[in-house]
Amino acid sequence: MSEKTEHKSEHRSEYRPPREPREERPRGNIPPDTVFIGKKPLMAYATAVMMHFNAGAKHLTVKARGKSISHAVDVVEVVRRRFFQGKLNIKEVKIASETLGEEGETRNVSTIEIILDRMD
Repeated sequence: MSEKTEHKSEHRSEYRPPREPREERPRGNIPPDTVFIGKKPLMAYATAVMMHFNAGAKHLTVKARGKSISHAVDVVEVVRRRFFQGKLNIKEVKIASETLGEEGETRNVSTIEIILDRMD
């Protein structure tokens, strides 16, 4: 007994419209040499730090608050050790706390600023 089966080529060409150039979001009062660490994956921030230094900058400030502080430390250490192999220097680390919330419901949130210098 032999069964005949038809094999259709299911080659789908996935049409993707051309991407429009990304509009840069206004950074408001954020200095151009600052990276804020949040909930994105570590490598997203590491890439931002590397691009900043590869564009010729000598200084960068990495800022984070709350639960993102450990993420910021990880980003700095990955970039320093894996990508710049000792060519980045931690110039200064500032820690503080900010008061958030409205009257009656305020709370303190820890913050960190890590200032990096590139050594040539």
